[in-house]
Amino acid sequence: MIESDLTGPAPDDTGLTRAVVLHPDIRSERERRDPAPALEEAVALAAALPGLEVVAAEVVRLPRAHAGLLFGTGKIAEIKARIEAEEAELVLVDGPVTPVQQRNLEKEWGVKLLDRTGLILEIFADRARTREGVLQVELAALSYQRTRLVRAWTHLERQRGGLGFVGGPGETQIEADRRAIDEAMTRLRRQLSKVVRTRELHRKARAKVPYPVVALVGYTNAGKSTLFNRLTGADVMVKDMLFATLDPTMRAVKLPDGTDVILSDTVGFISDLPTQLVAAFRAT
Repeated sequence: MIESDLTGPAPDDTGLTRAVVLHPDIRSERERRDPAPALEEAVALAAALPGLEVVAAEVVRLPRAHAGLLFGTGKIAEIKARIEAEEAELVLVDGPVTPVQQRNLEKEWGVKLLDRTGLILEIFADRARTREGVLQVELAALSYQRTRLVRAWTHLERQRGGLGFVGGPGETQIEADRRAIDEAMTRLRRQLSKVVRTRELHRKARAKVPYPVVALVGYTNAGKSTLFNRLTGADVMVKDMLFATLDPTMRAVKLPDGTDVILSDTVGFISDLPTQLVAAFRAT
């Protein structure tokens, strides 16, 4: 049985995308998260993305993950009924979903699906403001997209580029798409390396300043930016949502004992950050 933790209002004309959040609680996993706070965090992540309205949130208990569909057929039918009852347009799965699972579940449920990595990428893309932050997010998004080309191309019949008169067979669409993504990733890495070199020069310059650097660290939405603004008089955006701060900010501060320090606001921690997104935090 699916545990229902949240029920949204009846459908309206707000223009928001109605979303169902699912946290798979898989007993066979060695490191299981406590499902209640995990679901709460997933709902908060969804709320951090503009244009979404979470209308239902559920913990789905599973003995194991099913290779092709993640969930068993009975659970899929239950979830489909819930999606239809809530008139949802999007399902957010709080965990990794393979490209094959995503394709199959979207076909079964008739709605779009985002896994945890895809959702966090959407949030990062919405929030990144610095040049490095934007480039890191774009690079991570392309890496994520590259692994999911199978969703769009499940066979190799479609050919393009070459009539076969010279060389081998024509290039398959999936090969062409993968090559285009690889080329874009190479360009982004070159641009990013220049930005990183500039940041390292700034870091070395700060190291010559006789002031210690103090970083505010903690869980996302714990109040770091509020504290930063209070201590420095800055106006860093403060909002009750996860990842409101995605770009680091630094200010000089004089402590009560007269000591001068450089205070840095940082991107907050979050549990189970997908490894391919860790680079997006490099600036902090």
